[in-house]
Amino acid sequence: MLERAATLEVDEVVVDLEDSVAAADKPAAREQLGSARARHTLAVRINGVGTLWWRDDLDAVRALAPDVVVVPKVESADAVRAVAEQLPPGIGIEAQVETARGLVEVERIAAVGPPLEALVFGPGDFAASIGVPVLTIGAGPSEYALARIVVAARAFGLQAVDGPFAVLDDAKALRASAARAVAHGYDGKWVIHPSQVDVVTEAFTASEEELDRARRILAAADGASAVDGEMVDAATKLLAEGVIARGERPSAP
Repeated sequence: MLERAATLEVDEVVVDLEDSVAAADKPAAREQLGSARARHTLAVRINGVGTLWWRDDLDAVRALAPDVVVVPKVESADAVRAVAEQLPPGIGIEAQVETARGLVEVERIAAVGPPLEALVFGPGDFAASIGVPVLTIGAGPSEYALARIVVAARAFGLQAVDGPFAVLDDAKALRASAARAVAHGYDGKWVIHPSQVDVVTEAFTASEEELDRARRILAAADGASAVDGEMVDAATKLLAEGVIARGERPSAP
């Protein structure tokens, strides 16, 4: 899987040491980190701060020197700071917000500052923490959490990334999940299998029709004017700039 991941045209490859690795296998997983590669950003998800494994994970991370460390189940700004203190300069942090307490603390988490780069929503653990009666990661309502996380991220200059949808053979449901993240203003969405990459990338990439309209809006006269029978002004031009920014980039970690 590490060899395959190194070939994928995605923004980020996240090598997991946390939930996908059984407790007995964690030492062996750390030993495999040396072969991890990515075409763009390489990230390692460590075990949560306070677990038996997170400090050993960080020792392995320092030897690998990836671009980013993903910290799961973050419930306080102090957890982010504890990881930052153990990292050499140049390694960023992405904080996963995936519990009720984490969401309550999300603004303080976002305010930590560098090397924190992004907030990542964890839909499975979040649903479990608040008692949503679903059995699929990514299923169930989560609009409030999505909205609060992206607002906190934008307020402090961070990226916002949606978590995965666990059903591997349901492109329609995955597309709907990705579209929801786009509608909330997210920058991207995790995938857990290469078969999901194209669906998510398409969802986060503006269509030619959207790009054409965005360019015409930006070309409109300053002040209030009309494009296609709709009033546009300075705020509309900001929206158009956001659409153009989504024009040609993969968005599937």
